[in-house]
Amino acid sequence: MGRCLLIKRETRVLLVHYLEQGLSKSAIAERLGIDRRTIHRWIAAGQLAPDVETGLLPEPARRQSRPAKLAPFEAILRTRLDAYPELSSVRLFEEIRAAGYAGGYTQVKEFVRGIRPQPAPDPVVRFETEPGVQGQVDFAEVRLPWGKRYALLVVLGYSRLLWLRFFPRQDMRTLFSGLEEAFAFFGGVPKELLFDQMASVITADLRDQGERLVANAEFLRFAAHWGFRVRACRPYRARTKGKVERPIRYLRENFLYGRDFLGDADLDAQAKAWLDSVANVRVHRTTGEQPWARFQAQEQHHLLPLAERPYRSLILLPSEPAAPVVQRTGRVEVEKRPLQTYARLAGGAA
Repeated sequence: MGRCLLIKRETRVLLVHYLEQGLSKSAIAERLGIDRRTIHRWIAAGQLAPDVETGLLPEPARRQSRPAKLAPFEAILRTRLDAYPELSSVRLFEEIRAAGYAGGYTQVKEFVRGIRPQPAPDPVVRFETEPGVQGQVDFAEVRLPWGKRYALLVVLGYSRLLWLRFFPRQDMRTLFSGLEEAFAFFGGVPKELLFDQMASVITADLRDQGERLVANAEFLRFAAHWGFRVRACRPYRARTKGKVERPIRYLRENFLYGRDFLGDADLDAQAKAWLDSVANVRVHRTTGEQPWARFQAQEQHHLLPLAERPYRSLILLPSEPAAPVVQRTGRVEVEKRPLQTYARLAGGAA
């Protein structure tokens, strides 16, 4: 209440200042975000004249509270909400009206809002992993002037070192290619990769039903080739990925927003420069260290070694080359003549 009074007093001080400057009451009301009738009421009540001794504006008069019709029924409402915290205001209104309440619904709704027990929010648990244990993978859809692109991001959980690249498609071939580039960038492979229910990785998640996570068989072969385990966030529980600064939001706000790109080549060049000069050398607010320095000093030597060769899929077909552009030629008109003409020409030539 004290803070509200302070705000109102400051508003009235500004109001007096604007009145002395000659501003209209409508203009003042718009500037201060108050109703014009409030200004008239304060002037009529003498609340804009400072106290002679203190020099302060008087506090606004408080409304006299009238005995509410709800008072005899408040104990019933409290008892019901203690037993059933999720009872709606409409249901409670009906119950006390049956018990003799003659007031309106608004009083009940405001009273219930003030006393309803609020469940304690689930604690946000930050899951930290040891060096080299976990990487996290996400796709982000990006709309650019020349078309839609998909940013693949891979973040190492311990150092927060980030790798990213933009692709024209979001499919398994893209995922394989991107992850292999990320492993080469890191110089090794984390022991596990965490995905956010990515369709090309997870085919079914039945863990909430007491069963198991079902991963795509082809992706499991890819994981076995590189030596990492596949993990996935539970559906609608992205909080399990919350230990790493939201990489997609960071990409959108710190890299994409406010930049112009000339095309895919320029997009890739700017992204690489941003990783090298901003994303991986800033002081991370959670670790208090630069991701690149933390990676080199504490994580790089914990990664699994790279495979001897890229993964060769027996299912995915090789990428098709771009179709050649066929240049259309104009139609050649052939003059048609009777056969006798050709016979005479042949006879003459003989």
